[in-house]
Amino acid sequence: MTDTFKKYLMADNSARIQAVRLESSWQTGLAHQPYPECIRSLLGELAAAAVLLATNIKFHGSVVLQLQGDGPVSLIVVECTSELTFRATVNLRDPDLVPADGSLQSLLNANGSGRFMVLLDPGPGSDMAPYQGIVPMEGDTVAQVLEAYMRNSEQLDTRLWLAADGQRACGLLLQRLPDIGGIMTDDGHGRAGSVQGADAASRAESWNRITQLASTLAVTELLETDIDTLIRRLFWQETLAELESRSLCWYCPCSRTRVANMLRMLGREEIESLLEEREKVAVSCNFCGKPYEFDAVDCAGLFVENLDDSNSRTLH
Repeated sequence: MTDTFKKYLMADNSARIQAVRLESSWQTGLAHQPYPECIRSLLGELAAAAVLLATNIKFHGSVVLQLQGDGPVSLIVVECTSELTFRATVNLRDPDLVPADGSLQSLLNANGSGRFMVLLDPGPGSDMAPYQGIVPMEGDTVAQVLEAYMRNSEQLDTRLWLAADGQRACGLLLQRLPDIGGIMTDDGHGRAGSVQGADAASRAESWNRITQLASTLAVTELLETDIDTLIRRLFWQETLAELESRSLCWYCPCSRTRVANMLRMLGREEIESLLEEREKVAVSCNFCGKPYEFDAVDCAGLFVENLDDSNSRTLH
């Protein structure tokens, strides 16, 4: 199984092409989160999209994408760091209200007040301020929501193809680059300026051509085809420069030490009261769902051991 991101540039610098394929990392993320198929697909598509966007940030931090819903799903959130580690989760109002054929709009925007949020978090110690953008949930798919956001907020022509199931989450992104480039003067010195005339028309033609080619991509093809084969199949007539190839992994900072510290904060009396009701204290990470159990012996040790995980970063 592979977990790969690749980035390409058109020979005329008209557009960048990015592709991501999550397999083992995606299955790790789903291991403790038994979501219905329709929600799992939405979460996987958002995860693939977060990776595609995180590869373009110019700081050490993370991209957080959130779908805030007013239907059976209250929240879908994915975080991807600049190191391409990611995690993802879903909050449901009532699992019994999730229809088998639920769509983005019926699950998250049933009453028209759903929102899509992008957070760029530079992380602790950075001089940069976090950026947050919130827009209405426009579109029938995650790809359409993101395209509308990029078009309205970032003013970048962006096309996305996303797909996910229980085995993998995949995405393809095309982004048109501004018609700004280096123009050579008569004395041989370069200066910045707008691409004019035939060059601008040629770049526009290139963009239209590659978006039409990518539009032939089927969901099953995106899920079942490795990135190298997919790019060759779609853009075999294009001259592309491969700019970047990176691996990815699932990462949630929850740990047994963190949970132990949380239980210790409840106090000995509260823990002993919980043990009187049950044989073990069971806690699951509220982000990735990973379970942790503490029996009577473990709980007794909470108040004699010095567990310190205070330097770890968490969104819990």
